[in-house]
Amino acid sequence: MAARTLAIYGKGGIGKSFTTTNLAATFSLMGKRVLQLGCDPKHDSTTSLFGGISLPTVTEVFTEKNARNEELEISDIVFRRDIPDFPQPIYGIELGGPQVGRGCGGRGIISGFDLLEKLGLFKWDLDIILMDFLGDVVCGGFATPLARSLSEEVILVTSNDRQSIFTANNICRANNYFRTIGGRSRLLGLIINRDDQSGMAEKYAAAAGINVLLKVPYNMEARDRDDSFDFAIRIPEIRSSFEKLADDIIHGRITPSEGAGLEFHDFVNLFGEVSTSLPLAATAGELFGSSLEPTGNNAAAGTGDEARMEKCIDQLEENLQAVWRMHEEEGRETDAIAEALHCSEPEAGELLRKARKELKRLFFNT
Repeated sequence: MAARTLAIYGKGGIGKSFTTTNLAATFSLMGKRVLQLGCDPKHDSTTSLFGGISLPTVTEVFTEKNARNEELEISDIVFRRDIPDFPQPIYGIELGGPQVGRGCGGRGIISGFDLLEKLGLFKWDLDIILMDFLGDVVCGGFATPLARSLSEEVILVTSNDRQSIFTANNICRANNYFRTIGGRSRLLGLIINRDDQSGMAEKYAAAAGINVLLKVPYNMEARDRDDSFDFAIRIPEIRSSFEKLADDIIHGRITPSEGAGLEFHDFVNLFGEVSTSLPLAATAGELFGSSLEPTGNNAAAGTGDEARMEKCIDQLEENLQAVWRMHEEEGRETDAIAEALHCSEPEAGELLRKARKELKRLFFNT
């Protein structure tokens, strides 16, 4: 039977490798044959798993062997860790990537998967393959398991801060996109790491229609164990949480999330009231300064933008134009606009958002 494949995504530094390593250890304690596959150019996913050792990467080993016209073999890039009292060894691979500034990390991921597939990765006698993926890179290479349906299931790791939740939302939207064109990767849900009980990640999950699989509280002992290349699941309360999640995954008790992710406007509104005004455009005149004059088509930019904007406003639909003028020229807030238009405040806000979007389109495309 083919191994179960899970891709674990999240913002850099949010605890993906911590989560992946402790989940790998939990599966191993359950008697499962597990491979942890690090898919980040930093090649540090398996460092804790292997007691602080940095594994040779697929990228560097292949480069060296190719230069000597030698074939890459499984034993060159796959390593095992036998842990006392664990019923099964845990296997590890680091795909690696180029040195910083010297190449494309995403291209390295794609090439690495091509090599692993030639070596029969998905035919090996394994129960679980956990892929630890960097999530805050938009390059298509990092979406390889989603684009090619190499991962059956996807787990997002986040904290309660906006940037890590934003990254999770982007991966959710990417997975949804690939599903619309035939992708088969299912989103199981998200794990909230270093949970400070503020509830922001849970608020996002509810709005986006995503399961919350596990909440890992901030724990100094867990951090110390991870920093010293040990497993946090040696702490009983953390172990019990990971055991439940692993057991639910193995026995298919988690109903995949159908959430498609939130549009940017809806996402940022989770965190507070967002301005509906268009950004103020800078003019060529102010950027060239008083001592230098712009030339050619830019010469009239300073005086032409206002007239151009007015023409764009005149092209808006009547209701959108009215909303725009009430907000920008009369200084009315959405509650006052709603009262004037005899509609609800959310409806007035949506009209204002549409007016802004249409004005931006007209202004920058004319």
